[in-house]
Amino acid sequence: MADPILYRKRLIPDECVLLKDDVILHRDDQMIVTGWHTLKPRRDLHHGFSCYYLSEGFKISRFYRDDDSMTFWYCDIVDHTWDAAADTYIFTDLLVDVIVYPDGFVKVVDLDELVTARRSGILSEAMLDTALLRLDHLLQLIYRGDFPRLQKPTEIYMDAMIY
Repeated sequence: MADPILYRKRLIPDECVLLKDDVILHRDDQMIVTGWHTLKPRRDLHHGFSCYYLSEGFKISRFYRDDDSMTFWYCDIVDHTWDAAADTYIFTDLLVDVIVYPDGFVKVVDLDELVTARRSGILSEAMLDTALLRLDHLLQLIYRGDFPRLQKPTEIYMDAMIY
């Protein structure tokens, strides 16, 4: 079976990028795990691994520097569409994100972008509700100690990637 085609759609700025270099490490009905190099490599962000939780609406990514040291976990709140005939996923970034540092510190970022997108009409009220509910769900999982479960798929499959 061929790998699906993945796109990352951003609302701010408005863009849809083919993730042509992402390597699919695992796929089932609940998740897609990928390994990747950043589209624009930097010393502090070079490559990583992501797990798209399809039914929960978030992507958990492990970010690495160019020296292979881990930077942090970056959690995108997302929505997705899947075209079964073309086996194509479009993951839409719903703007708000959560960063989890190795020491356990949790930081919510880009809430201002939600407001900007809603006020400008880029984000519908329904999409705003979806983003906030998914953010709340993710934070509840983190606060009750379930974040290691969300990290696990990227840990399991990261050995399959060679950099």
